[in-house]
Order: sequence, then C-alpha cells, then structure tokens
Amino acid sequence: MRYDLQPVPLNASLKQVTSPMFSRPDKFMLPTPDTALPGRDTPMPVTEPHVVNGHSLIPPFPEGSEQILFGMGCFWGAEKRFWETDGVIVTAVGYAAGITPNPTYHEVCTGMTGHNEVVLVVFDPEQVSVDVLLEVFWESHDPTQGMRQGNDRGTQYRSGIYVTTPTQHEAATSSRDHFQARLHESGHGDITTEILDAPPFYYAEQYHQQYLARNPAGYCGLGGPGVSFHP
Repeated sequence: MRYDLQPVPLNASLKQVTSPMFSRPDKFMLPTPDTALPGRDTPMPVTEPHVVNGHSLIPPFPEGSEQILFGMGCFWGAEKRFWETDGVIVTAVGYAAGITPNPTYHEVCTGMTGHNEVVLVVFDPEQVSVDVLLEVFWESHDPTQGMRQGNDRGTQYRSGIYVTTPTQHEAATSSRDHFQARLHESGHGDITTEILDAPPFYYAEQYHQQYLARNPAGYCGLGGPGVSFHP
C-alpha cells in the first residue's frame, strides 16, 4: 500500500489573523476541531521554482521519486539541511498535521490551527535512501523538546516525521528506537517525535520558500542534540 501525499497550495490572499484575541492562551496545547481556526477553501498557486536548483515545487514530480515530510522546528533552517543533501530533488516548506485548511503563517503562529512547520522532501530513492534522510533529521534538531525547538516555542515547532509509504514508516520507527538509545547513552531524555502517515500538506507563503537562500544571514534556529546517529 502507498500513501499518496497531495500537497495543497496555500491561499494567502484572504485576511491574515494576527490579533491577540485569536491567539491560543497555551501554545503548547493543540486545538480541537471545535476551537481551531476555520481556514479557507481556495488555494493559491505556487508560481516560482526552487530558488537553489530551479526545480518545480509542485507536482507532478519525477517518476520514481518519493516524498516525505519533516518537522524540526523553524522550517527555514530545516529546509536548507535537505536541499543540501545529495539525491534530494526538491524541497518546499509548509504546514501539516493540523486542522485548519489552507492556513496562513500568521494563523499557524497563533497556535489555533494545530499545524506543524514542515519541510516537504522529494527525493530519488536510487540516489539517497530514506535512512540517510532520517539521519539528517535526527542529528539536525533536538527531538526531545516536545512543543518547542530551542527558543522557538509552540505546537508549530514540534518534532515530526510524516511518511508516505509503509517502508518509510518502518524506517522511521526503527531509526527512532536506535537514536533513542544513542540519546540515553549521552544523558538525554525521551524522544517526543510524532510519526504519522502524511496528512495534507499546505504550502507556506512564497517568501518562506528557500528562505535562507534568499536571506543568507537570516535566522536559522536549528541545532542538534550533539549526538551522532552512528557511534
């Protein structure tokens, strides 16, 4: 069985919710369907190609390629980790694993959409295995911090792996168990990473795409636990 990941472009043309009255009092708690922001139905096309490699950010992707989503805190730095990885065809940032359809960045920041900031990674399994991508994931952020990553705090910064095939799911859980042992050996706590079948992916606004290529001195906020995946 294959889980098809269908990225859904974002509509940023409607008014963004920025008022404090819409902010969740406790941004470490996920909203419920009854309390989440309503979002919108109309998607916005993603028109620009990848700033670094010129590839299209939207399907159809090359035949034989696979897709996986990673949540690692602020998606700016996370995306750069993967576009620099050999065998990755294209990357894009967006929102997933929440409730609100087609959310805006400002809505996600309220904590009232339930979404995580994620990176869509499209890769050629003939050139790079999902195991290698998972090693990049584990080593590039601290997966023990719950609803935050460093100074970035809130449900949108949680650690997550969102898979599109059963093989990816098996690899993700196996790598988690391996890295958990490595972390315990180094005195770290328990992994809080969620591993789920890939939910709908909503593209972030264009200015977020490949942000650190557009703004080389921009904020990254990404830092690993200082533990290597392999001894």
